[in-house]
Amino acid sequence: MAHAAPRTRGMIEQGRSIDVFDARTHRVARVVLPVLAGLIYGYWAATNRRYGSPVTGWNLLFGFLTALVFAAVLITLLTVAPKLRREVHALSWAAFAGCAAGFLFSQSNGSIYRSAALGVGVMAGTFLILFYRYYTKEDAEGHRLE
Repeated sequence: MAHAAPRTRGMIEQGRSIDVFDARTHRVARVVLPVLAGLIYGYWAATNRRYGSPVTGWNLLFGFLTALVFAAVLITLLTVAPKLRREVHALSWAAFAGCAAGFLFSQSNGSIYRSAALGVGVMAGTFLILFYRYYTKEDAEGHRLE
């Protein structure tokens, strides 16, 4: 019969995750990943706006401006949101997700009411999920309980 290898109490209580990458890689990823997400979002919005017609210069400009705004807001949110209280932290991410989803839907020739309803729905769902996560993982001042 196989038995688990004995471990000391310090090994069990430590419970840290192993960090594979160094600090420089994390700094670069905090800029590169939001920029890539912005480019994907901008391409998606520009494609929705074209409605299957050929690509034009205005369409490219729209896609790049959308990507720029999305990436800038995402980088700002990644920087500022962890410093907020858990309620405002969850609300800021929910507002970002709701606005992003509603804007994408509005570019696909949907009505403004359906776009707003979709954005509010995404915002409500995101808020509930993130508030629960932050409420169970942080104290009232925003310090992680881990």
